[in-house]
Amino acid sequence: MPETFILPPLPPKVNLETHAVLKRLIEAHRHLAELKGVAATIPNEDILIQTLALQEAKDSSEVENIVTTHDELFKADLESTQAAGSAKEVARYVAAVRVGFNAVRQTGLITVNQLIAIQQTLENNNAGIRKLPGTTLRNLATNEVIYTPPQSHAEIIALMSDLESFINDPSCAQIDPLVKMALIHYQFESIHPFYDGNGRTGRILNILYLVANGLLNLPILYLSRYIIHHKAEYYHKLQAVRTSGAWEEWILFILDGVIATSVQTIRLVAEMRTLMLSYKHRIRQELPRIYSQDLLNNLFRHPYTKIEFLQNDLKVSRATAARYLDQLVAAGLLTKRRHSRSNYYVNTALVTLLVELPPL
Repeated sequence: MPETFILPPLPPKVNLETHAVLKRLIEAHRHLAELKGVAATIPNEDILIQTLALQEAKDSSEVENIVTTHDELFKADLESTQAAGSAKEVARYVAAVRVGFNAVRQTGLITVNQLIAIQQTLENNNAGIRKLPGTTLRNLATNEVIYTPPQSHAEIIALMSDLESFINDPSCAQIDPLVKMALIHYQFESIHPFYDGNGRTGRILNILYLVANGLLNLPILYLSRYIIHHKAEYYHKLQAVRTSGAWEEWILFILDGVIATSVQTIRLVAEMRTLMLSYKHRIRQELPRIYSQDLLNNLFRHPYTKIEFLQNDLKVSRATAARYLDQLVAAGLLTKRRHSRSNYYVNTALVTLLVELPPL
């Protein structure tokens, strides 16, 4: 890609809603609507946000070669100060999702300032939008420059301002919101506004856009696992839009990702709901004196829980929380383990669901 490439503002002046795209849109919207409905069957929304955000955080970070295990990730939830470096980065992703989701829920908008706040949470710094030239995207194997994003700070600011308008103003383009999401993702990644964290911020932007447009109520659809499975294709199709205006292929790729990820998440949420009902019935029958909805929520919000989590969520003493957890262990609902100087308790059935995700 020559360095003289000039990134134009959205929308492109081509037919975006081709016959193939329109066919795929029907399927994508059907699965998204089903996911929205299934998610509403989980009694506490924070359960889905926490557990599925952890999954997305792990996969989105893996796209950037930040690799951690589920065990490290769940332990980071127990004691963030002792988490491994990669697990801390993944934990920051979950925090960044919450920053964005809270802002979108409050305002209904996605702004440049919100994206900066998301990136700052991800990277734990205040570098903000790039001011210095020299950023290039390279082939990691050959070190060849594949794409040179806008270099001028003023140009980046102008493009991001145009993108903000495009995201929030429906009159900017009379196109389906999922097509618009594909355009937004391409544009953000092509502007590459930050020194680091662009990929992860862009993937958070996708889910926030779905929430802002009412296609989902919660940020629980994540394309990162699909992108990992098709990583070379993802980067190839992004570049093909820049080099040859291959918009249809790019939009179809994103729609395929929405469909595959929706189907996977529908199955996962349904299985989580079934497991929650099983735990609810067993605790009520076998341990009726300790049953509460708050206890059940705790066991599914934290795949690895601990005494302090129960103290906080149930407003009980440390001794009471410890007794509850030991009773759950005795009933075979939790597994007790040792970490650092304290015990933690694993919802093994839930962890198995999260680790052994339904296939894409």
